[in-house]
Amino acid sequence: SVSFVEVIVEEAPPVARFRFLAPDIDPEGRGLSYEDVMADLAVLCSDFALPAIVQSGLEIPELVISLADRPVEFGVSTPEATQYFEPFSIADGSCIWEQF
Repeated sequence: SVSFVEVIVEEAPPVARFRFLAPDIDPEGRGLSYEDVMADLAVLCSDFALPAIVQSGLEIPELVISLADRPVEFGVSTPEATQYFEPFSIADGSCIWEQF
């Protein structure tokens, strides 16, 4: 299960970070691995984040979708947390996966 936590919009460079809580992720194989959820990150971008940005009227060319297994304060190192991040650019009304 995935629940929306927050969106953080940064102005320079313009990017919107959509943060989600996904307690079942786990890189040690006891839960969902990155490979299990990477397609879900794209769906969260196209079905949740992109419509929210379009509705807001903001001109945001890049989105970052993140999943964390527990609440994590943005920008604070939390080594015990499992977190997955993927960047997406917005082009022609679609999310385009961008490698870091």
